[in-house]
Amino acid sequence: MKEKDKINQEEQELEENTEYSENPEAPDDVEVTEAAEDVEVTMAEKDPDDEIANLKSQVADLHDKYLRSVAEFDNYRKRTTKEKAELILNGGSNAVKAILPVLDDMERAIANGEKTDDPQVLREGMELIYQKFQKALEGLGVKLIETEDADFDVDIHEAVAMVPGMGDDKKGKVIDCLQHGYKMNDKVIRHAKVAVGQ
Repeated sequence: MKEKDKINQEEQELEENTEYSENPEAPDDVEVTEAAEDVEVTMAEKDPDDEIANLKSQVADLHDKYLRSVAEFDNYRKRTTKEKAELILNGGSNAVKAILPVLDDMERAIANGEKTDDPQVLREGMELIYQKFQKALEGLGVKLIETEDADFDVDIHEAVAMVPGMGDDKKGKVIDCLQHGYKMNDKVIRHAKVAVGQ
């Protein structure tokens, strides 16, 4: 009896082990089928027509942004072109405003010159007008290029004559200024015409 009980017990254990070994696979099968269902759901969610519609929407947005950028740049270009044209037409107005008082002084000097025969008075008046005119130019950033005892510099001077036999100490130096040169904001607007020692 004991042997039969022992055999029955072993058979039960074998059956339990078989059930246990089969049961652990069941949850794996369930997970696999659930994962497959998830994939099917995500595939169903990502319908090709929806994706195409989404991409078309993105392309339309990008196209709209591109058109707006092009329009903004075109407006900017037109505005800057207009501003440049206005500067070219009206940019000299500040210079004219600075010079107009000098013109007024010259008109007064001419009117007063008819009333006097004294050349010294006319000379003093012309010197005052000249000084006022220089100040007006300095206010606009215009400065005279110094030439007295200066070394010849091709960046600011223009040699119109070479004077030989001036000695070694005058070689390459400015001997005489025939026409004054001017700079505006450190840029040469007219070179000084000079005679240079050779």
